[in-house]
Amino acid sequence: MRVHSDRVEAMLDDLARLVRAESPSDDLAAVARSADVVCDLVGSRLGRSPEVIDVEGVHHVMLRGRDPRVLLLAHHDTVWPIGTLAELPFRVADGVITGPGTLDMKVGLVQAIHALDLVRAEIGLDAVTLLVTGDEEVGSPTSRALIEAEAARCEAALVLEPGGDGGALKIVRKGTSNYRIVVEGRAAHAGLEPERGVNAGIALAGIVLALDAIADPDAGTTVTPTTLAAGTTANTVPAQAQVQVDVRARTVGEQQRVDRAIRALTTPVAGARIIVTGGPHRPPLERAATDGLFERARALAGELGQPQPAGVAVGGASDGNFTGALGVPTLDGLGAVGGGPHARSEHALVEWIAPRTELLAALVVDVVQRPRHD
Repeated sequence: MRVHSDRVEAMLDDLARLVRAESPSDDLAAVARSADVVCDLVGSRLGRSPEVIDVEGVHHVMLRGRDPRVLLLAHHDTVWPIGTLAELPFRVADGVITGPGTLDMKVGLVQAIHALDLVRAEIGLDAVTLLVTGDEEVGSPTSRALIEAEAARCEAALVLEPGGDGGALKIVRKGTSNYRIVVEGRAAHAGLEPERGVNAGIALAGIVLALDAIADPDAGTTVTPTTLAAGTTANTVPAQAQVQVDVRARTVGEQQRVDRAIRALTTPVAGARIIVTGGPHRPPLERAATDGLFERARALAGELGQPQPAGVAVGGASDGNFTGALGVPTLDGLGAVGGGPHARSEHALVEWIAPRTELLAALVVDVVQRPRHD
């Protein structure tokens, strides 16, 4: 199952269509148009038309195998607003691919489609499901249930998020939690009668310092206050203040510890009330979920004459966090290799397209041809 130069050229043509179909997660019409392009590419390359699954207006694309054992996970939404393409057009020059969403993760999506074309020629597609979601970049609120349902039918999940430096595969991902903490106080004139107020800003300042103390660097747990706001005018005691909090943790136990600590926050400011919303969102992808597939990927890379990929732990989360938490063996980072995700420097490297596609196809066949575990 080799990928030759003519296929790489065809993959770049498919990629151009995908990248030019701008698909910011928050623009549902754009995501719907992008889903149409994905459907057309899947149908033309694999000879079967996928279904479009509309969940709350978000269009996801799925080609489900008749008896699936492997789930390929990709997404077609991006972080880039409509109009970015005019500033950062799709381009391939000197082996570098640029354009919004190339690395994260439209190259990976194209690799998945073409890897399945290779698999189809060897063993057919009955044992494989391809799921391409439309809201991964905003946390998969409408696709999580779909991802989990399809993963539960399979024996492995292979995720087409970008690889790490040098093509490293992602074998550990931190879990994510997001919180909004609101402090309610009481307004008063800051010059005439500040003592009548309950200063929500002062209360929030103490809470922000307390949040920093909840983090545990030794355990890899980060608790990061991000956006903050307080008050309405310069001469009024603020009646309300709020902070958004981003939490990353390597284990479910750490997620739960942080959650308890955040919900137990207090303030010495008399009369102030704390309201906490949010909580754990994506569970961690722990090493136990990835070890077996990672070792198989390394062995298969050697058989293909490729360097054996390293494994890397990362702070960012993906839909692989959901599948790993279900106990489904999961391997992430099988997509594009490049740099600058979510930045104007985003790019992918042409030289990695063929080997990554070959490795993905080999992994799919390897899982399908194993004895079934009943």
